[in-house]
Amino acid sequence: MAKKAKDPGLGHKSQKNIRGIINKDGSSNVIHINKKFNVDDLYTYFVELSWLRFFFFVFLGYTFLNIIFGLIYTLIGIEQITPSKGNFFDDLLNGFFFSAQTLTTVGYGGIAPKGVAANIIAAFEAMLGLLSFSFITGLLYGRFAKPKAAIRFSDNLVLRDFKKGTALMFRLINSRKTVMIEPEIKVTLSINEKDESGKYQRNYYRLKLERDNIMYLPTVWTIVHEIDGESPLNKYSKKEIEKMDAEVYILLRYHEESFGQNVYQATSYDFSNLEIDMKFSPSSSFNEDGYTILNHEKLSDVEKMN
Repeated sequence: MAKKAKDPGLGHKSQKNIRGIINKDGSSNVIHINKKFNVDDLYTYFVELSWLRFFFFVFLGYTFLNIIFGLIYTLIGIEQITPSKGNFFDDLLNGFFFSAQTLTTVGYGGIAPKGVAANIIAAFEAMLGLLSFSFITGLLYGRFAKPKAAIRFSDNLVLRDFKKGTALMFRLINSRKTVMIEPEIKVTLSINEKDESGKYQRNYYRLKLERDNIMYLPTVWTIVHEIDGESPLNKYSKKEIEKMDAEVYILLRYHEESFGQNVYQATSYDFSNLEIDMKFSPSSSFNEDGYTILNHEKLSDVEKMN
């Protein structure tokens, strides 16, 4: 008899076209509204950004500051740093380039502040530049030093005959060359089922696995849930399971050698990813010298059952 699990924080409400709470890459699918801004969240925001967006914001901020200070130097009189070119655009360019030298504390010496106002502004800009680049350096360190899992999960779930019954399976692999130490996995099944009143609601079941932890993993791990008398899927046929409005939520924890601490990674599957009566193809082999060859591109490969 399958036992329902308490709500793992995903909610019991159900409606048509509802999206899963956790995306395939482990990110949250929740849209936050009316959330108050907190300055302390800026660090987390910039650390979590993609590299492309991060460097875009750095470039945007750098350019914006130089335009602002270049405009200030032009308005107070460009003659306080260099002779005027006679038109606003060329003077603004000179102000922009002087600002870039001051902000980065490069100071080529070709342009230098002469007036009191220009010196005051340049001194303030130099301080701002030191603070800005210190902040960016801290963010870069935080992005590199933050412990991150590098786990790839198979693109599909497999539902196939297994031993004397049926089993639900998926695979995972470490994208790094390091060995996963003491990996432990938890799998929760979410099914949209009718209650006694005839209304649909989300029910959650903690799936019993053939093995939910191992000592270490150098290659591929196939996660197996046997559909036996204790499984919540036991009362359904393969065809019924294939058409189910259901999702599988996964949380993996292991010790990462690169960071010297435990890391976590989450992912999810919905049953549109289900492959019926298929099995995973071998993803590892041995070469002539006896070394194990692990092919990462074959992680999601499946083939027909014999």
